[in-house]
Amino acid sequence: MTEGFPNACPSGVPAPEQHPDVHVGRDGTLFLTGGTNSVLRQYRDPGLPRATLWRWRRILEARVRRCAGLGTRYAHVVAPEKLTIDPQACEALALDPARAPVLRLERWLRLSPARRHWIDLVRPFRARVAEVPLYCRTDSHWTFAGYLLAYGEICRHLGLAPRQDILQRRIGSPAPYAGDLGLKFDPIRSETVDSCLFETAARRIHANSLVTAFEAEGRGQAAHIGAHVIYRNDSSEADPRRLVLFADSYGHHTSTPHTGSLTPLLADTFREVHVLWSTSIDWGYLARVKPDFVVSEIAERFMIELPQTGFNIEKLADLALARKAG
Repeated sequence: MTEGFPNACPSGVPAPEQHPDVHVGRDGTLFLTGGTNSVLRQYRDPGLPRATLWRWRRILEARVRRCAGLGTRYAHVVAPEKLTIDPQACEALALDPARAPVLRLERWLRLSPARRHWIDLVRPFRARVAEVPLYCRTDSHWTFAGYLLAYGEICRHLGLAPRQDILQRRIGSPAPYAGDLGLKFDPIRSETVDSCLFETAARRIHANSLVTAFEAEGRGQAAHIGAHVIYRNDSSEADPRRLVLFADSYGHHTSTPHTGSLTPLLADTFREVHVLWSTSIDWGYLARVKPDFVVSEIAERFMIELPQTGFNIEKLADLALARKAG
């Protein structure tokens, strides 16, 4: 899923009045239930195959060992679905929240050495969801409050305090927005969202050809799988260490005004942050960069697809560019 657009309909194609992949819950909150990953089926029996969960356990254990061999620390975080965090708002949707893929994998890691490298977002999010909106009502992604909560949990897991002054540095104002789920409807379902932008000393010092090709067309945020950027923060407030983030749209490689991103928050915190849009690990890249931390983020709905081995970010970027060229 990609970020939506302010009150826009994609490609001029009329959106349906209802959509088979989206459930309308309490107060008009939209839940992704279908799509290529058949999201709702992952919450039912049998759900995510046991063989897939076992493979994930082995993959995470191997990542922990290999990162340790490189002298870096690995951390794994799953961005939970709305269905996992707020099932009460689904209203008559048949699902078992206890079978959420993220919770099942956590149980599979109970006696694994990889468990110490697991960042739990489910419990912190469930504890706060009744107090503050953590997800956009018309989007599958988080609000700024959701990103701040996830960012804080990541920082604490890595052993450092999250920046406490980010809220004071926010810029922009509330704006109408139709998220990736709201755009599927006719009429489009929109909402008013707070700005997710803030002032920061972090500056981008590298972007690969995939990112710059999209930016040349004025749509840099549309550069997704294969994107690779580096941020530098010379502020005295920044932690002096280097972090590499492998992520999907919850990480994003740039600031996104309506749904936020983990990248600007982490870039505001560390001296150097490398962002690779992939849920697979480029081990050659890590060997060259020698980061202090490696964080891998993946959306819960994507856990059904196992990561690649032998992954190379620039080969993926070249493939994405070739597809873009048609």
